Amino acid sequence: MKKIVFLTGAGISAESGISTFRDSGGLWDKYNVQDVASIEGYWRNRELVLEFYNVRRHESVNTKPNKAHLLVAELEKNFDVTVVTQNVDNLHEQAGSSKIVHLHGELMKATSERDPNDPRCIVELGPDNMDIHLGDKAKDGSQLRPFIVWFGESVPMIEVAVEEVEEADILVVVGSSLNVYPAAGLVHYARPTTPIYVIDPKPVEVHTNRSITFIQKKASEGMEELVSLLLK
Repeated sequence: MKKIVFLTGAGISAESGISTFRDSGGLWDKYNVQDVASIEGYWRNRELVLEFYNVRRHESVNTKPNKAHLLVAELEKNFDVTVVTQNVDNLHEQAGSSKIVHLHGELMKATSERDPNDPRCIVELGPDNMDIHLGDKAKDGSQLRPFIVWFGESVPMIEVAVEEVEEADILVVVGSSLNVYPAAGLVHYARPTTPIYVIDPKPVEVHTNRSITFIQKKASEGMEELVSLLLK
């Protein structure tokens, strides 16, 4: 069974109503990235950052996976599929994908501010305990914080993602601008013979001299076209 690795970004969740950061009207228009998505911003104003992610969690409760997420999951019938996602939502899980690598953390989890990657301190958040407040403690006694990888922090799952891409028979990028590193560099780990597809309605600059098939459509439409190509 051929192995497909998907690298997904904000564009795959946009049709589910989750605001992208970089597009006009996106979250970066309303918030300064350094205030709410950097480790420096967190230490500068923890209350602001906690509230920002509390609001994101409440917004996410009613979001459902769209056709793009569902088609990625359905391809497991024909392929060995791994999803490497830059997104912190759980829409791939909701859609039924079984192998997911979250590069930038998960919105519906909290962890220790002292050691964010200590598995003993990572807890699931749900409808009854969705908010994190100042004073809420992790198991190690430190302040609870969102289980999110912010600018200025290392990306602990990047090595796992590299291994997945190195083994891919097909690599598909969906809804990622390929602007944020280290995720953007993952395409360079694909074998020279591995076909690469990029699905995005906007032109995406891929800094490689490799042959790439661009499908310039929104995620759902682009995934429909990809599936028809793969299942010919």
